[in-house]
Amino acid sequence: QVQLVESGGGSVQPGGSLRLSCSASGIIFSNYVMDWYRQAPGKERELVATITSGGGTNYADSVKGRFTISRDNAKNTVYLQMNGLNPEDTAVYYCSTFLRVRSSRVWGQGTLVTVSS
Repeated sequence: QVQLVESGGGSVQPGGSLRLSCSASGIIFSNYVMDWYRQAPGKERELVATITSGGGTNYADSVKGRFTISRDNAKNTVYLQMNGLNPEDTAVYYCSTFLRVRSSRVWGQGTLVTVSS
């Protein structure tokens, strides 16, 4: 059974930082592309950052230069370091990966990030 569990969300003031973690089980983690998505209130879910099995990264324009995705294959964990947070970053953040063998995407339960003064 594939399971993704996020942690690290919370409330922070504008300009602050948070680090999200996502622990994976049930997959050979090092083989998988891992994604962070977010969904703000009243908006569609959007892709924030991606890291390939080889460590290549890609970011949404809205977070480039502020967010950093990384992975620790020994710990089966992917991270999202978020700096320079602003209220527009308020959302539920989800860890996700696509299972080719099932042709389906797996999601974590999400972790809430609130940026407010």
